Amino acid sequence: MKDGFAAARPSPRAAAIDREIYRILFENMDDGFCVIEFLDGPHGPLSDYVHVLANPAYERHAGIPNVVGQHLREMVPDEADDWIAFYGKVLRTGEPIRFRNELVATGRHLEVSSFRIGTFEDRLVAVLFKDVTEKVSAEIALQQLNETLEQRVADALAQREHAENALRQAQKMEAVGQLTGGLAHDFNNLLAGINGAFELIARRTAQGRVDEVVRYVEAGLGAAQRAAALTHRLLAFSRRQTLSPRPTQANRLVDDFIDLVRRTMGPQISVHTDLDPHLWPALVDANQLENALLNLCINARDAMPDGGRLSISTLNLTLDEEGARQRGLAPGDYVTVTVIDTGVGIPIEDVDRVFEPFFTTKPTGKGTGLGLSMVYGFARQSNGIVRIRSQEGLGTQVRIYLPRHDGQVDEGAAAPDQQSLGVHPGATILIVDDEPTVRMMMVDALTLIGMRCIEAADGASALATLDRQSEIDLLVTDVGLPGGLNGRQVADEARRRLPSLGVLFVTGYADSVVLQNDAEIEGRTEVLTKPFSIEQLQLRAAALLSVGSEATRNESAAVSPPA
Repeated sequence: MKDGFAAARPSPRAAAIDREIYRILFENMDDGFCVIEFLDGPHGPLSDYVHVLANPAYERHAGIPNVVGQHLREMVPDEADDWIAFYGKVLRTGEPIRFRNELVATGRHLEVSSFRIGTFEDRLVAVLFKDVTEKVSAEIALQQLNETLEQRVADALAQREHAENALRQAQKMEAVGQLTGGLAHDFNNLLAGINGAFELIARRTAQGRVDEVVRYVEAGLGAAQRAAALTHRLLAFSRRQTLSPRPTQANRLVDDFIDLVRRTMGPQISVHTDLDPHLWPALVDANQLENALLNLCINARDAMPDGGRLSISTLNLTLDEEGARQRGLAPGDYVTVTVIDTGVGIPIEDVDRVFEPFFTTKPTGKGTGLGLSMVYGFARQSNGIVRIRSQEGLGTQVRIYLPRHDGQVDEGAAAPDQQSLGVHPGATILIVDDEPTVRMMMVDALTLIGMRCIEAADGASALATLDRQSEIDLLVTDVGLPGGLNGRQVADEARRRLPSLGVLFVTGYADSVVLQNDAEIEGRTEVLTKPFSIEQLQLRAAALLSVGSEATRNESAAVSPPA
């Protein structure tokens, strides 16, 4: 009795209907279904099970017929332990499980759900499963496709990288060809002038017509100076020129050469300046900065054949991470010098090429194509950059970025001139250079002003000379020397023996990298870039000797006893 009513019992007919419904469902369900009973056996308690019930779909999914009454270890002895482990856990815990496993005996992959029937003591477990072999095969095929796709993508990327490398190499060789072709053309013209001048000097001298020699000497010297300018521009482009960076106030530099710019521009071009009155100093080679700006001004003049306006401006600029990244610079403070013209502009397809050596938009014979490449190399070597903007018909803007120098500008001593040569009778100079003609020229040039010269062809010979001759007043040495000792190493060893020794480095190109950005070479040290004039050599040597003489007098005064 419950709530006053007797529990209703199903009629025999209703029970029969229920059984028929269950039978129809059991026999027609798509998934395989079975009930297994765990048994004790030779392998231990609950080490086997027998199929007590199975629907027709069992055979269709598992591939094993007539399974009722069969024991697991008789059906699939090699796999029995795995299946016992799955279903034994369900029997012991009473928790349903879902898993996927391969029935190796029939090659079927089964997706299984299982639950316990009754209590542990009943030892019954129900199993519902379906064959998912096609699905698993599709997944494996997809996985293999993805793996091969990754490999194909990797192969394609490798092929693309190879093609890009080949293209870069081809472009590099094209640039080298353009560079060497331009060099050959320009140097052949210059060498023709130099060789012709020397040949005519020899003939006129042999004929006794010495009065005609002067003009050939001037022609030969002019060609040689143009060749020197060409190599300096090439070294500037390659960032291997010898720079002498000093704290420099760009405003003062612009003020000093603006009159020259106005004369160069001519009457049809107006020249204007807009200089930041609070401009920071920059650590830069002032002479090379002036050369770079003059190159930009000359380009601007050539771009305004019918006249126009040229503006030179300076500005302080602080670049954050993003601004520096866009310009290829380190974040920080920069001094900028900008040259703007209202000329014809540069075609958009040529803007990216203007810094290439020997590339020019000027008519044949009107430009070497090295001006902007020199400016580019100078800026990069000075830890800055140069940027260009141009629009046809409107003009061009070129801006040089130079790192700020944190410190005061050192006005420095005035450049030595012929009046400051002074007299240094008996001063002993050690000259080290592996090129005999250069060595001979330097010896003769310094002998002309009363100096006594000793020669050495390499570093070892120079040090041997120092062992024999301790009275050396000045060392003049090439930087790139044969025999394992470069000029810097020779100078260091010479200074170790003679601490107050003056040193004049002469260098042909960026073997002077051993000299740059090194505070240790300051003080009684100068750098002279080849090719140089006789006068430049004499002035530098005399200036170093004068500094040495003054230092010696000061030291003597400091140690003299009081009267």
